Amino acid sequence: MNTETLHIVCPHCHTTNRVRADQLGQAPDCGRCHRPLFDGHPVALDAESFERHVGRSQIPVLVDFWAPWCGPCRMMAPAFEAAARQLEPHVRLAKVDTEAEPQLAARLGIRSIPTLALFAGGGELARQAGAMGQADIVRWVQAVLVGAR
Repeated sequence: MNTETLHIVCPHCHTTNRVRADQLGQAPDCGRCHRPLFDGHPVALDAESFERHVGRSQIPVLVDFWAPWCGPCRMMAPAFEAAARQLEPHVRLAKVDTEAEPQLAARLGIRSIPTLALFAGGGELARQAGAMGQADIVRWVQAVLVGAR
């Protein structure tokens, strides 16, 4: 039995929760707002919640940097949503609207959209520019995480 405790940030109220690693797959709820910590949907982040999720979560965070006017971004959205259902609870999927958060995008050097960036331990592991399908997103994340071990 794995009794390691992980910090998981709630996608709803952004409170940091402690969850035993062996209970990740058992639909844990937030201790504060009592909503599910994983619901199979990407979480929309602003600059403040981005810092909280990337800086405090002890599971990798895959972020889709996108904009509402971007056709490829809109085309990739259903694939990213489906990837969330496949990768959770071991990876948190999130979206950052670069139109609403231009300072965050600039600070991270996001030069084209859509761009996927995978973060773990507070730092960026890898990034991939351009639209991808669900299988490619999942395969890329898994390959990066295996290589990072």
